Amino acid sequence: MSAGRTDTFLGERYRRIARRRGKQRVIVAVGRSILVIIWHLLAEPNTRFHDLGPDYYDSRANLNRKMRNHVRELQHLGYRVTLEPAA
Repeated sequence: MSAGRTDTFLGERYRRIARRRGKQRVIVAVGRSILVIIWHLLAEPNTRFHDLGPDYYDSRANLNRKMRNHVRELQHLGYRVTLEPAA
């Protein structure tokens, strides 16, 4: 649970999963992520841990794909969508 309070990749992972799944499931998911990191560090002695940072997910977001998916979802619900850039 303390990983969720940090400003790291694992903290951001905790917050992202907690929004969708709830606190109990996110504890198990982040705990598993920590175990996988530890396993890799112990399995290969030369391996070094490199934190990906809290903005890892934001840097990988494809805005065009996200926009296309939201438009498609609204059209599927019966709405006609017209996109205009904000001023």
